[in-house]
Amino acid sequence: MIRVLLADDDSLVRGGLKALLRAEPDIVVVGEVANGRDAVTSASVLRPDVVVMDIRMPIRDGVSATRELMAATPRPRVLVLTTFDLDEVVDDAIAAGADGFLLKRASPEELIAGIRTVAAGDAVIASSVTRRLFEAHAARAPADRARAVRLTDREADVLLAMAEGLSNPEIARSLHLSVETVKTHVKHVLTKLDVRDRTQAVVWAYRTGFAYRN
Repeated sequence: MIRVLLADDDSLVRGGLKALLRAEPDIVVVGEVANGRDAVTSASVLRPDVVVMDIRMPIRDGVSATRELMAATPRPRVLVLTTFDLDEVVDDAIAAGADGFLLKRASPEELIAGIRTVAAGDAVIASSVTRRLFEAHAARAPADRARAVRLTDREADVLLAMAEGLSNPEIARSLHLSVETVKTHVKHVLTKLDVRDRTQAVVWAYRTGFAYRN
C-alpha cells in the first residue's frame, strides 16, 4: 500500500482528494493537514510514502516544508499539487527537493498516476509545466547544454526516456534493457549532470533543449 499524507489549507480540496484516493486499492490516506508545519510534524509520526503538498499555505508554506522533509530519515516522496505554475514556484519547489509537480487542474487519472510514479522513485512534472520550462529556458547557458556531451549514447537515451515521464521498468522495456541496468544508467546521468535527483535531471533536459533534440 502507498501511504499518503495530504497537505492543503483548503478542506474541500482535501476532502475531494480523500474521496478520489479511497477508491484506489493500492493507496491509503493516512492523514491530512492544513499547513506546512503540521505536514512536517505529521510526516515524522505517520511515516507516509508520499506527501501531496500544496505550495501556498498558512503558518508555513509547502516549499519550506518540502525542504525540511528532504532531511528526514526515511524521507517521504513529495508530490507538489498546486494552482500555480509560475516559473519561480516551479523552481522553488524543485530546488527544495520535490519529486513531482502537478497542477490542481490535472485529471484524477494524472494525479493517481503521479502518486504511484513518485512512490516508485520516479519523477513526474505536469506537461504544461515542462512546455513552459522549455519555452522560458531552452536558449539558456550553452555550458549547461555541453554537459550532455559527456553522456554515452545509452545514457542519453535513458535521459530522453526520463524526460518523457517513463518509469525505470518502462525504460527497460522500451530500450530492451534490464531494470538494474537502467538504474545504473540513471545513476550515471545524475552524476554527470551534477543534479540531485530524477526531477532535476528532467528539468535540466527541458531547460537546455536536450529533451527536444532530434
